[in-house]
Amino acid sequence: MEMKVIAHIKSDFPTKFGIPHQSGRIQELKADIIFEPEYRNQEAFRGLEEYTHIWLIWEFSQAVRKEWSPTVRPPRLGGNVRKGVFATRSPFRPNPIGLSSVKLEGVEFTEKDGPVLHVSGADLMDGTPIYDVKPYLAYVDSHPEAAGGFTDRIQDHKLEVEFPAEYLEKIPVEKREALLAVLADDPRPGYQQDPERKYGMSFGRWDVHFKVDGEKLKVLDINTFTD
Repeated sequence: MEMKVIAHIKSDFPTKFGIPHQSGRIQELKADIIFEPEYRNQEAFRGLEEYTHIWLIWEFSQAVRKEWSPTVRPPRLGGNVRKGVFATRSPFRPNPIGLSSVKLEGVEFTEKDGPVLHVSGADLMDGTPIYDVKPYLAYVDSHPEAAGGFTDRIQDHKLEVEFPAEYLEKIPVEKREALLAVLADDPRPGYQQDPERKYGMSFGRWDVHFKVDGEKLKVLDINTFTD
């Protein structure tokens, strides 16, 4: 079966490190979906603006492997516990397919790129190929009573972020809220807890360096990437 890439996402994550663990966790994150020329027919988008949320079906393009393992080690369990691959959302799957629910902020028809979807809450790396877009239907897609497996036993905590003013001023105002939310969500893998370790995370045009000690994340420096 041939799968056709219909679009790519434009987000603030040039690398995998720092991407939210799931879609919808950080609504402050904004992204655009840019379609391939073949799929820029406005008729294909008629009525999409009536929905508030959509599903994205996409490829784990940085996790494509020839072989697959029946078990994986979820980072949220510290990387030491194995679970069945079909009981997780690991990117290392027989078919590297991802599924994300995002908020549709708007549909814009542009002269350069044709129809562009503005979304929030996406957990995709910049340039990720997208195979399909489908409306999210709350009356069948939402199950508040559903059990969440091992994720129900993981405390969902937020870090206290210490962001010195001289560094925060390097980030445009419209990007600050999203970056602060990403840092508070703890971008580290679950098995890395060394308070002396320095981390670097790319966000848009910036390289953010930080340390985490207990429940506090401190930004150490910010560099701007040059073109």
